[in-house]
Amino acid sequence: MNFKTTLFSVAFLSLSITIVNAQEVALEKTSLVGNRIVEFIPKGFDQSKTPSLILASEPKSKGKAPANWSLIPEFSLKNNKATAVLNLKGNISLYGGGEVTGPLLRNGQSIKLWNTDTGAYSVEGGKRLYQTHPWVMGVREDGSAFGIIFDSSWKAELITNSDQIIYNAEGALFRVYIIDRASPQEVIKGLSELTGTIKLPARWTLGYHQCRFSYDSEKRVMEIANTFREKKIPCDVIWMDIDYMQGYRVFTFDSIRFSNPKRLNDNLHQKGFRAVYMIDPGVKVDKDYKVYQSGSKDNVWVMQNNGKEYHGKVWPGDCAFPDFTSPKTRTWWSGLYKDFLNTGIDGVWNDMNEPAVNDNDFPENKRLGTMPYETPHKGGGNLPQGPHLLYHNAYGRLMVEASYNGILETNPEKRPFLLTRSNLLGGQRYAATWTGDNYAGWDHLKLSVPMSLTLGLSGQPFNGPDIGGFLGNTDGDLWANWLGFGAFMPFARGHACAGTNDKEPWAFGAEIEKTSRITLERRYRLLPYLYTLFYESSKTGLPVMAPVFFADSKDARLRTEEQAFLLGENLLVVPAFAKNPILPTGIWEELNLIEGEKQDKYQAKLSIKGGTIIPAGKVIQNAGENSFDPLSLFVCLNEKNTAKGELYLDAGDGFGFEKGDYALVTFTAERKNEKVSIKVAKIEGKRNINTEIQKINVSLLLDGKTYISSGTLKDGITISLK
Repeated sequence: MNFKTTLFSVAFLSLSITIVNAQEVALEKTSLVGNRIVEFIPKGFDQSKTPSLILASEPKSKGKAPANWSLIPEFSLKNNKATAVLNLKGNISLYGGGEVTGPLLRNGQSIKLWNTDTGAYSVEGGKRLYQTHPWVMGVREDGSAFGIIFDSSWKAELITNSDQIIYNAEGALFRVYIIDRASPQEVIKGLSELTGTIKLPARWTLGYHQCRFSYDSEKRVMEIANTFREKKIPCDVIWMDIDYMQGYRVFTFDSIRFSNPKRLNDNLHQKGFRAVYMIDPGVKVDKDYKVYQSGSKDNVWVMQNNGKEYHGKVWPGDCAFPDFTSPKTRTWWSGLYKDFLNTGIDGVWNDMNEPAVNDNDFPENKRLGTMPYETPHKGGGNLPQGPHLLYHNAYGRLMVEASYNGILETNPEKRPFLLTRSNLLGGQRYAATWTGDNYAGWDHLKLSVPMSLTLGLSGQPFNGPDIGGFLGNTDGDLWANWLGFGAFMPFARGHACAGTNDKEPWAFGAEIEKTSRITLERRYRLLPYLYTLFYESSKTGLPVMAPVFFADSKDARLRTEEQAFLLGENLLVVPAFAKNPILPTGIWEELNLIEGEKQDKYQAKLSIKGGTIIPAGKVIQNAGENSFDPLSLFVCLNEKNTAKGELYLDAGDGFGFEKGDYALVTFTAERKNEKVSIKVAKIEGKRNINTEIQKINVSLLLDGKTYISSGTLKDGITISLK
């Protein structure tokens, strides 16, 4: 069987070619493995050649696929390289692919799935980035949707034509999973049923994060922390990039500039900050270095085919690399975190874990930037031996699994926080992500919205860009515009590369400092709403930051909108840069949170959806402070003069919520004549919230006017419209 619509990219050009002499592969098995989820296994599939590193668990058959199931992939082989094609009928909008550049709508696009260190997204014109998500979602004209998982970590190309979805792997046959449901939201839930959801993060991780490559000493870190508090600009986390290490040796501290990390972390904690430190996979080849000694003794390194250690150059020079395909290696790596975290470190940043290597060339004089394809990996447990061509895209995913387990083992009473640059579909179970080394320019500012939306549509809700741009210098106008909407993205971190200008909120003068303060105060007021969204996402997999077409999947106008976005499904965010955004219809009332925000040209416009209640808190400087003194409720009625909303709260960290120490409060509002009554309709969980919430302030947004009242949880609140 010949397929004739495969596309490939050369720089920014797309050329059409024909695959000839491809051998058609019949289906071995199809079965229903979930609610309208069908598994397709091609004849000749061998799990020892293509193990699943994507699925949370092995699916179990629930019977035969429905007789009228129409979405059936076609498999083929050419030169022992597998392809799957899904032919499409009708006018279908395609989304997904995970971390991608380009438009939100993916019709007519192609990407290379080979995790790559790509500063400013410069490799192959941005067609190849840091992560691999072999996943596409299609939305039909009637608003129903489907999704397809190509369960493979082999190097591949993903092509999304309007009439075909094509997945060309450079390895053996793989399984395919197709979800077909009534809405995009239900399809994303199905994706999470297969690949898992994020763990509920600690509340402090939802605050603002400040980073630089690098804050180069304990003194400089404390200067940054003190300035945030002196200027009353909310912030929760200061990050340590690689210069805290002794000669870039992971799990070490510079003996002069970071001589007492416990003291530094204690001082940060006293001021309400958390500390996150970077750990890369490359371990310096140094016989006097304990981590290298330990790894060599335990035989954990990636080896070459000739039996010698594989070495590649990274920040410390020649490095050995843990072979994370081996369970023994992952256990060894997990154990390294104990002494490291016992200095008071709160979170970990796994970077350079594609893995990025700086000294290898690959055919046609292109930079491979990683291990040679044929480099062997040991495997073990449920993973077979295999070449780097198979395991490269899973290297970061296996690393963060080991890191997550080590963090949890060291501090079992705390929720791990882990950020990763490289990952594979399903890796959201272990780590949040950011969109890599972007550039301080308007193009990357605008690109950050569809990038984060697409990650959310690919099962990774906890994501965001480097606000302000990592590479290159940032001016105050760019910074304020970026922060103005970046503060409403799930992960909000400002970052800057070595050699670039300072990019803290106060670095651009008094006016930009003021606008930055207003922006971050807006985010912190919304922490109760954000935390509730993350709780829901941890249960369902739904994105925290969603495309506007989630407001009405039948509205074809909304399918291409990539400037505005939804926070949850009830809060519309329109960045200041947006020009003629396509917005959902219906009742939407403007939401103002901070005095002076309407007069500030950099602030994103927020609007609350009719029929909803959004919980908010007071302005706080870090997430450890009490938001609920008082609790605020913003109410917007629908056409039926009713509204509903939820608030989730717990201890903010730890796992008590798994034993019932939480409260999920449902609020309702109803208008009768000239009065609107707001009350607590239901409380789930065992947590006594009366001590946390003493008073409730209600703002009813109705026809452009605001009506204000207050009361208590017990008594409810009534607003008179007279």
